[in-house]
Amino acid sequence: MLNMADGVERLSALARSPVVATLAYAFTRAGHDLAIVGGPVRDALLGRETNDLDFTTDALPDEILRIVKAISTAHWDIGRAFGTIGAMVPSPNRPAEQVEITTYRADSYDGVTRKPTVEFGDSLEGDLARRDFTVNAMALRVPTQTLVDPTGGVEDLVARTLRTPADPSVSFGDDPLRMLRAARFAAQLDFAVDPATVAAMAALRKTLSIVSPERIQGELVRLLQSDDPVRGIRLLVETGLMEQFLPEIPALRLEIDEHHHHKDVYEHSLTVLRQAIELEQARHPDAAPDVPLRIAALLHDIGKPATRKLEPGGGVTFYHHDIKGARLARKRLQELRFDTDTTTTVIRLIELHLRFFGYAEGAWTDSAVRRYVRDAGAELESLHILTRADVTTRNAKKAGRLARAYDDIERRIAELSAQEELQAMRPELDGNRIQEVLGIPPGREVGEAYRFLLDVRLDEGVVGEAEAERRLREWWAARA
Repeated sequence: MLNMADGVERLSALARSPVVATLAYAFTRAGHDLAIVGGPVRDALLGRETNDLDFTTDALPDEILRIVKAISTAHWDIGRAFGTIGAMVPSPNRPAEQVEITTYRADSYDGVTRKPTVEFGDSLEGDLARRDFTVNAMALRVPTQTLVDPTGGVEDLVARTLRTPADPSVSFGDDPLRMLRAARFAAQLDFAVDPATVAAMAALRKTLSIVSPERIQGELVRLLQSDDPVRGIRLLVETGLMEQFLPEIPALRLEIDEHHHHKDVYEHSLTVLRQAIELEQARHPDAAPDVPLRIAALLHDIGKPATRKLEPGGGVTFYHHDIKGARLARKRLQELRFDTDTTTTVIRLIELHLRFFGYAEGAWTDSAVRRYVRDAGAELESLHILTRADVTTRNAKKAGRLARAYDDIERRIAELSAQEELQAMRPELDGNRIQEVLGIPPGREVGEAYRFLLDVRLDEGVVGEAEAERRLREWWAARA
């Protein structure tokens, strides 16, 4: 429960911090107002960590720039057209902190694009009223430490509710990206969304078409970076917004025939995502969120609707849903403008997420373990997490058996790695040596020889350079 006394003290401490005091003095001396605005105010009241500081002021961009030049180690005006000036502001015995100061805004939208017609405002209250949610529409005037909350943000913080300052249909009509931000903040803050706001999201879901894929991708990534994104994903699915940019997720809600029994694939996928995050945080507590892993956990079964087959006797199969899912994921991630590295990682994890279950059914040879490592490559640790998270059975005996099997494969990988430097996974002869031994020039045949030697390495481990040369000559002679 929100403790307002503690929150007020945290706000006061924020206002007294050296960087804020430096800026407040400079703007006051120049005859201008200054207020901390948005996320830092909300997070201080909630007791959450406050990162970058955002300020708003009645000063115009040129005047902001003039003021910060005198007190900053660096400044930039890339956002000048939108009224924003950035700066690195130092304070005694501390590294400089990044801040952004923006002139009061009173923008208008044309309803065709989400780009506003930039208009500067003349009051702090007017600036706050145009923001996305009431909990982000609070400001703390400095140095007076006066909280300004014209839309009831404090009350919504206490109620743990997300609500738009204006009519939600107007707010989302102005900028449809705010609907995705609602899902993100619901997950990050663990807040419920006001029913009228949810209704407006559903009604205006198709207006998301005016938002660029890059912007949608950015909000999806921020949602997945939260400690528990499931609340936000559910909201996007229930309002129909997910259908607009990632329709494979709502498609997981397969109709379950009373005579054919299988898991609820949608609920299973959300559970896998949650379990993957828990494992990721347990195994790597200080690491940044692994976004490709989380995307793979969410999408790993999206091939199931297209491959579902109802079998006589009540069985259900999803043959090759891993391959189908990888193809669907590639198409969707490319449409959302994900970078090549992220897309490649996600595809590899989806393609390989079923491989382990063959191990659970029977012991693998050392060669099979080596191939598992080789195919996973740099994603081996993420594959470990995804595969463990993919066990959602309520059968404790089965879950225990699978966990022990994966403990065993990780143990064997560690042992083989110690013996053979398994992660390197290269033949004992490189391309140049292959050309020397066989007396051939660079070309396709060198690649074929390399793959032959790689198979020897995977099947048998290290055989020694001399033996590798003998095998190579033998293979070459048989091939000829």
